[in-house]
Amino acid sequence: MKLLPLSLSLHFLPFQLYSLKQGLAVFRESPKWGPLAPFESPHFPMKIPTVIKPSSCISQVTKTVQGMAKLSCNYNISVDELSRVRIYWQKENKMVLSVISGRVQVWSQYQNRTIPEITNNLSLVILALRLSDRGTYTCVVQKTKKGSFQVEHLTSVMLSIKADFPTPSITDSEHPSPDLRRITCSTSGGFPKPYLFWLENGEEVKAVNTTVYQDPETELYTVYSNLDFNVTSNHSFVCLIKYGDLSVSQIFNWEKPPLPKIHFVVCLIRKTVPSKIFSGLYFRWHTTSF
Repeated sequence: MKLLPLSLSLHFLPFQLYSLKQGLAVFRESPKWGPLAPFESPHFPMKIPTVIKPSSCISQVTKTVQGMAKLSCNYNISVDELSRVRIYWQKENKMVLSVISGRVQVWSQYQNRTIPEITNNLSLVILALRLSDRGTYTCVVQKTKKGSFQVEHLTSVMLSIKADFPTPSITDSEHPSPDLRRITCSTSGGFPKPYLFWLENGEEVKAVNTTVYQDPETELYTVYSNLDFNVTSNHSFVCLIKYGDLSVSQIFNWEKPPLPKIHFVVCLIRKTVPSKIFSGLYFRWHTTSF
């Protein structure tokens, strides 16, 4: 780590901003920034002023997964100045984008979804946001003064990415036995890690099983859980999913089926004998419900 005085010219490009201490710019050489663009000279002398005037605070931007974020550098230049200005956007210790001599270079993780808006505060536009995009982004603007590039402007933006779980769905999955019914509560596409609870009358009910899965590529979670209950009673279940400071829920109501009707058959008999009719019993079907 080095404290760079005004008189010291750096002979590496690009540089990595490490921290700010007592108004001094602290930089260190970073071999992890990848290959330089063809038009960048690693031996170009670049003077960094001892005192940099960064923004008084880091601005905050919150967006959702698969959305679009626009991070402002809070600095304007004209198109004519592009040949005399260098613009760097970096995320913590990794390069994102650079504009040198009017030419744009985007690093691999951000290719095909990141563009600069030169005429709009030198903003960095990131499309199809991923959870991995969250972090602190720093914009560095350098201008030529007395034959060398010096830091003219420095600002940072904190990007937060949220992924809300949609309202869970509850489906009838199977019937383990005539008196038991199994329901499944599930939702997916959220972050951070979810915790699922079944509740009835405010009390937690034990689930048959609960599974939480995180996609290794998107980092988004899927959760589902099975619950068995007795169909001979009325129920009102709540599937509650908590993640971070947020939660989503769904209600499932069950009414026990009515008792089956009992049918009684009454037989009346009428018997007829040749040449003589007498009072007897009559046969007749009659159904009565209770």
